[in-house]
Amino acid sequence: MSNLRLPYYDLSPDAYQGFLAAKKALDRSPLGKRLIELVNLRVSQINGCSFCTEMHARALRAGGTEDAKLDALAGWRVSGRFDARERAAPDWAESLTEVARSGAPDGVFDALKAHFNDVEIADLSFAVALMNAFNRLGVGMRQ
Repeated sequence: MSNLRLPYYDLSPDAYQGFLAAKKALDRSPLGKRLIELVNLRVSQINGCSFCTEMHARALRAGGTEDAKLDALAGWRVSGRFDARERAAPDWAESLTEVARSGAPDGVFDALKAHFNDVEIADLSFAVALMNAFNRLGVGMRQ
């Protein structure tokens, strides 16, 4: 994006530090950094946050994720590059990102329960919520 509308991180440092504290807590999640980054990338694609899309794709590449998998993420539903766990996570992420439309249906949650324990589901839900918040700041403030 072009010119930053407001330096929100400087103007609201306590709130921003709270976001960073949540991110640091998620870095210790049993989900693992790779899966969280994959979800962050998918959420950022949906929200159209180019700053975050580039950042999370770069992090995934640096962590060894192959380009073909990143290229297929937007079409994960029809791609054979994702295992069952990697399919349940973006399904839940999409459901929460578009919650006004989706209502976070039981079927998506039930599929999630088949592959994640309760702690992992809570962490995944926090990760999705946090990424959506960061995307709204990035897009809204033109980061």
